[in-house]
Amino acid sequence: MAVKGSKNKGFTLIELMIAVAIAGILVGVGYPAYQNVIKESYRKSAQADLMAFAAAMERHHTGNFSYAGAAASGSDTGSPEVFSSWSPASEDAANKRYNLTIEAANGVAYELRATPVSGSSQASDGILVYFSDGRKGWDENNSGSVESSEFCWSC
Repeated sequence: MAVKGSKNKGFTLIELMIAVAIAGILVGVGYPAYQNVIKESYRKSAQADLMAFAAAMERHHTGNFSYAGAAASGSDTGSPEVFSSWSPASEDAANKRYNLTIEAANGVAYELRATPVSGSSQASDGILVYFSDGRKGWDENNSGSVESSEFCWSC
């Protein structure tokens, strides 16, 4: 029995459940948006890496008068000799999210790719491509190739 003049302090169970429900709704809405922002930030890191990779290819061209032979062991395709084979802006090699490769290189042109690593958070994100003529592509629909409508990095 309550003493006359005293007040009960605290929350009722209903008030507490309403607060928990509101917090749950906010988390339910916010978490997917947060995951999309994280995924996009890793993609932006890979784009920055591709630009640095392109600069390394230009340095290779300056010294050799050709883009050919820029891959490992002097080949024209595969892991690059002139730049790290993984996306260094994202994290260390053990936690890589993109593999960087030279898809084609010859005396006058090249094609660079950042391919999402399977099993990483970026696995379903689609490849990023940079061409020696400055074109950029992102396989946004993850079809395996860059279509004519995907020649941009922020489609």
